[in-house]
Amino acid sequence: MSTVRLGWCIGILSLALWLPLDADRPVSASAEPGGLHLLEEMQDVITDLAERVKPSVVSVGAIRPKDTLRERPPNAPGSGSGVIIDQDGHIITNNHVVSDATEVEVRLSDKTKFIAQVIGKDPDTDLAILKVTTDRKLPSAHFGDSSTVKVGQWALAVGNPFGLDRTVTLGVISGIGRENMNLSRYENFLQTDASINPGNSGGPLFNMHGEVIGINTAIINFAQGIGFAIPSNMARQVMEQLLVRGKVVRGWLGVGIQPVTADLAEKFGVTEGEGVLVNEVFDNDPASRAGIKPGDIITKVDGKAVETPNMLSRLIATLPPGATAKVEVIRDGRRQLLPVPLSERQDAPVVASLPPPSRSEVKLGLDVQELTAELAGKFKLRESTGVLIAKVDRGSIAEAEGLREGDLIREVNRVEVASVNAFTTAVLKAKRGDTILLRVLREIRAFYVVLKPADK
Repeated sequence: MSTVRLGWCIGILSLALWLPLDADRPVSASAEPGGLHLLEEMQDVITDLAERVKPSVVSVGAIRPKDTLRERPPNAPGSGSGVIIDQDGHIITNNHVVSDATEVEVRLSDKTKFIAQVIGKDPDTDLAILKVTTDRKLPSAHFGDSSTVKVGQWALAVGNPFGLDRTVTLGVISGIGRENMNLSRYENFLQTDASINPGNSGGPLFNMHGEVIGINTAIINFAQGIGFAIPSNMARQVMEQLLVRGKVVRGWLGVGIQPVTADLAEKFGVTEGEGVLVNEVFDNDPASRAGIKPGDIITKVDGKAVETPNMLSRLIATLPPGATAKVEVIRDGRRQLLPVPLSERQDAPVVASLPPPSRSEVKLGLDVQELTAELAGKFKLRESTGVLIAKVDRGSIAEAEGLREGDLIREVNRVEVASVNAFTTAVLKAKRGDTILLRVLREIRAFYVVLKPADK
């Protein structure tokens, strides 16, 4: 039965559920078989889909030195799922399922067992590609377009939870674009209430066409009905690069970034959540050469809106080194479009991690001193000028904002300060009730904070 027909059936059923019931009116004998037939047609669609896609799903287990194909239990540590993505025997799964193994055991739906080679891994998206060598063509699935996935559409998860081979669960897409889950560097998860359990990791999430729209990767262990899948478009891009290069090559911008909080938005004259704030520009990297500066608000990349640091990192990472990204920034209230030729991404993370801002209005609560070469070495600072925080009072606004001894203050309200006198002068210029914007360097990472003194 076609997906269009399924949609028609669901619509008729939904309408029936909304119609008022008349307790005094008996259900006719002819109506009951019709309703049952409708439910059976819907059921047939699901069962046919499950039977069609299950053969492409495999059990995956990392091989330990003492493991053999016969000795390994089905729910041993490191067990997970995978999906055959072409008839040549390429399988996609999670990196955390494979771990540091170079070979894994793969068990097909017909109970056939193989030793698969690990072709490539990408920890940044938690994906890995395996290869099974066999003379016969293997049952395979194919990728769908995850950019068309909508909240509320049906989804079918297939995997091997707790060693229970090819378990099928049905649900809906509960959310899209989920990030900040701290599961991988580049996060853009599909959320589903189709039941996902340990052992489902690496298994496919199908749409009603039988297309893979996601790779199941994680659950929230204290909740029910909240599972996450890596979108198929991200998985396909990673797979293609691993097959061609053996690794994933990503674009690199060369900036430190942080979210635009309400306090920062007020200081920079933008709307809260509009873009991300550049707190540092690395010398001789693409952003520096293109003219991006600390204090710029990046709002778009190639016309796509940027709302979070994770989103900016992900958009840049999808572009290859050498590509020119059109980066829109807000600087001093004016929008500019800067072409930025990207280089290859480095290994160091670029997102500043800060504690949530405090809104308490207290004194600054910090002591400062001149920076010396000895102090710069002690606190691993790469700069030679600035004002060093010598002490942070317990319970102060400075402590609440995450400032600590050894932080170097480079700017006060967008003005560079190279001495204690310059720092004091800049702070005294602020009027009573004004907030104070600091640009701070901690070891090799810069960030902005907003302090709200009660008085001066």
